[in-house]
Amino acid sequence: MGLPWVWGARPDEVDAHFPCGDHVPGPARRMVRAVNVSAPPETVFRWLCQLRVAPYSYDLVDNLGRRSPRTLTPGLDRLATGQRFLHMFRISGYVPDREITAAADNPIFGPSAMTYRVLDAGPGRSRLVARLDVAADNRARRIAAVAIAWGDLVMIRRQLRTLASLAER
Repeated sequence: MGLPWVWGARPDEVDAHFPCGDHVPGPARRMVRAVNVSAPPETVFRWLCQLRVAPYSYDLVDNLGRRSPRTLTPGLDRLATGQRFLHMFRISGYVPDREITAAADNPIFGPSAMTYRVLDAGPGRSRLVARLDVAADNRARRIAAVAIAWGDLVMIRRQLRTLASLAER
């Protein structure tokens, strides 16, 4: 599994169980992306909570030209199931300081879900892993999954790098 399905993730991260997989009935396609972050997990997780209000990727495309906040917004770390996450998703579960899972059911693309996971990588360091699962239960959705994978690769790669940079400040 190379591009566009995997970018930056190690084999153990690709093979790991993620809660997003429980939200998309099989068959599904999964996309896994990861970056190293020179910041502790709790700091990285706090930046993940910012995805409730902005995408942190290409703001011109993903955020109607508004710049994603460059400072932490108070209270966004008070997570609850059902809260909006990345515009089209709703939080379905979370583990404080570790991961956030969100799901959506798009009438065209079908069920999709994603999990962002922060792993401790040693003193003051983390791994930020994102996995997106999309339905691939018919020919149209399998074709759509390829287009989604390429688009997701571009957008999530930028998002993860932006979040890492902000957490490292």
